[in-house]
Amino acid sequence: MIPIAIYHCNIGIVSRGKGKSAVAAAAYRSGEKITNEWDGMTHDYTRKRGVVHTEILLPPHAPPSFSDRSTLWNSVELYEKAGNAQLAREIDAALPIELSREEQIRLVREYCSSQFVSRGMCVDFAIHDTDSGNPHCHIMLTMRPLDERGAWAAKSKKEYDLDENGERIRLPSGRYKTHKVDLTGWNDKGNALLWRKAWADISNAYLERAGHPERIDYRSNAERGIDELPTVHMGVAACQMEKKGIATEKGELNRNIRKANRLIREIRAQIGKLKEWIGELFKARETAPEQPPQSPGLANLLMKYLSVQREKSRKYSQSWQRQHAADELKTVAKAVNYLSEHGISTLAELDAALSSVSEKSDAIRSGMKAAEQRMKELRKLIEQGKNYLAYKPIHDEHKQIRWKGKQEKYAEAHRAELTLWDAASRYLHAKLPEGVKSIPIAAWEKEYAELAAQSKAGYAKLKAARAEVAELQNIRKCVDIVQRAEQPERTQTKKHEQER
Repeated sequence: MIPIAIYHCNIGIVSRGKGKSAVAAAAYRSGEKITNEWDGMTHDYTRKRGVVHTEILLPPHAPPSFSDRSTLWNSVELYEKAGNAQLAREIDAALPIELSREEQIRLVREYCSSQFVSRGMCVDFAIHDTDSGNPHCHIMLTMRPLDERGAWAAKSKKEYDLDENGERIRLPSGRYKTHKVDLTGWNDKGNALLWRKAWADISNAYLERAGHPERIDYRSNAERGIDELPTVHMGVAACQMEKKGIATEKGELNRNIRKANRLIREIRAQIGKLKEWIGELFKARETAPEQPPQSPGLANLLMKYLSVQREKSRKYSQSWQRQHAADELKTVAKAVNYLSEHGISTLAELDAALSSVSEKSDAIRSGMKAAEQRMKELRKLIEQGKNYLAYKPIHDEHKQIRWKGKQEKYAEAHRAELTLWDAASRYLHAKLPEGVKSIPIAAWEKEYAELAAQSKAGYAKLKAARAEVAELQNIRKCVDIVQRAEQPERTQTKKHEQER
């Protein structure tokens, strides 16, 4: 089996509509101090630890001045005028810990050059490593193409929709119906898969050249046939709090998810082994000529187990025998009680019980998955709902200002708050049913708390399922000991029959 190296490759957008800034993102990733000329805010991350390498890669037609980080990203910020502008694409990827630092740098450089610079994008990447076993790279990409003179060009263009006669379609407003055409192909949804696969392929090539057996797999758990609960993205703030020893809601949720996944793996592995064992027992009994194929009584086997253990203990002291007999009796009594409570008396019924435990575990896992997906949606709704309410007074005041100059000055002073309100308004408008006038944050928080409790209860149920499997494993141990003890007797009986 090929060892799997750590794989993480997340692709996102730095959007002004979500209150983000390309300058702020670049300053954070590079550990530098940069002033955003668009809003005048200075972002100082010169005290940030763990920035071990930064580099800017440019296509041939890019202005040489873009080699300066501040110049590059301020040019992006100032060119984009819209309040919801997409400023940059960002990729975060875990670096194979098996590679040296120089190999990691060459890996990121080759990946960026082959996938992005070759297509005309400007690339700004940084490698972070705090010696905590999590080296990773942050890659920022420009989203607007450059023309042959090095000036920013259009991302897309509008084209008229035509009817069956080739005529433009007029809308009720009097305007003509149009659609947007992407001029770069960089926003194609299929790129995400291609870029994730390229990262895996190039990383694996470096691992192979360095003589390491580990490989990374870009496919999701579902695509790889691994049916586990996905962890949630922590985000910078939550990660920093966790590093300081402060437990966060997301951190606690991820810890519970990882524990649940471990339980699921254990339960499935043990059930698989037990199923295989029962299958072998059935097969052995079917092929044994001295007895008809039948499902043996488990209670009888457990009683035989006590007899076998009693015989084995005769060579020890009386006091040890008494203690050993008491311990074994407790073991068998517990097993018999379990069998009685679950109506299991034969191996066939034990096999059916295993299937039941497996189905029950799968149902619990499915419920936890659905709860986690809904919790993810609720977290976003609650966040945007709170932003909407927090910044609505600023939005309302801005709208009430009649003098244009004063309104523009107010907007400049409250640009970040107005941008966050606008993003929240658009998000909620898309998610809430028509006619909803109030934002039900309290109801969302209540539902979230109920789902969190449901997830916690699901983990408790998985623990109970694991306890059931452990008891079944104990029964297997007892039956195996009886089977081994009976084997010499059967062999001896068969020998006597042959001698006759």
